[in-house]
Amino acid sequence: MSTRSPTVMTVAVATALVAGLAACGPSPSIEPRSAAGGSGQPTASSVAPVSIPPGSSAPPSMALPQGSEVVELDPSIFAGVPLDHPFWPMAPGSRWTYRETDAEGAEQQVEVTVTGDTRTILGIPATVVHDMVTADGETIEDTLDWYGQDTFGNLWYLGEDTKEYEHGEVVSTEGSWEAGVDGAQAGIILPADPQAGMAYRQEYYARQAEDSAEIVSVDAQVDVPYGSFQSVLETRDFTPLDPSVEEHKFYVRGIGPVEVRQSKGGSSHEVLLTFTPG
Repeated sequence: MSTRSPTVMTVAVATALVAGLAACGPSPSIEPRSAAGGSGQPTASSVAPVSIPPGSSAPPSMALPQGSEVVELDPSIFAGVPLDHPFWPMAPGSRWTYRETDAEGAEQQVEVTVTGDTRTILGIPATVVHDMVTADGETIEDTLDWYGQDTFGNLWYLGEDTKEYEHGEVVSTEGSWEAGVDGAQAGIILPADPQAGMAYRQEYYARQAEDSAEIVSVDAQVDVPYGSFQSVLETRDFTPLDPSVEEHKFYVRGIGPVEVRQSKGGSSHEVLLTFTPG
């Protein structure tokens, strides 16, 4: 956790800007901005409304959230926006099943389902996604994740309610958090326009949930039981809570996550078995 004072990032868009964006066509993408104002690693500077001339297709430039920095989200830029990120579309009813294998060869089954439910978080109608982990028919973990997408196309992570089980009994809820509660901050799961080198916070709840990610490639290749794919988005996921552990995640356009490889601190491996779009 950073010891410096957090920077407030305000994500706000004037009504005239939203109207102008609608007239321009596809939602604009997020772009990294360096401290010097040029391209490069995203910075932790503040985000202000961006004025776009009428008819312009230029996207607004905004920083990606980092570390413990505070983000103020404007609910109006989330209202009515479907979760249709190209690398992880989450229409209600969508369902993914995975097989996870640890270093000893033990297997778990992971089932992720986009529900038709929402939870209001910071005034945002977050979509509820159910994530269930089982082994030999016994529940190991049961989680409700909360996601929202802004008008620019950024996919935000707004919290989770997670429970770990042993022999049918809840033994831990560690890792549960909700943006706006007890200092927890929303993060980005996927920027609107992913580019290699982008780094960003995925979640922040001090000493409980502090995951971050860096985009490694937008041209990776994967081969999983569900299929073989090219032009795959690859991220490196890590946390300061345990620097000895890292994962690489792979997202396929139109499908979502298809593979997770633990690259440090172990050798667990998760692969997509089936996908049913909503």
